[in-house]
Amino acid sequence: MTTNRKNELIAQLVNILSELIEADDSNNVTEIKSDAVEMLTVKECTEAIKGLSEHTVRKLIAQGKLPYMRAGDGQRGKMLINKADLLAYFNVQTTNK
Repeated sequence: MTTNRKNELIAQLVNILSELIEADDSNNVTEIKSDAVEMLTVKECTEAIKGLSEHTVRKLIAQGKLPYMRAGDGQRGKMLINKADLLAYFNVQTTNK
């Protein structure tokens, strides 16, 4: 590859990078953030909803009313609850009353 060709490629890269820097990507960043899944431990669930006890969270999980997943091996792994599922469950409960 000749020096001229290398310089042309570098100039093209600089132009592309300049366009990327100047582009307004704030909408794309918002979309990425909104798709993020936030998982909470049982204790973090009690902090997210005031007045909720760990016992109640575990009971809702055992009754199948609150979906969860285990992080780690077997029964010793932490139970993780999707924050959106937790909030949706309690929003439905409060609107039904």
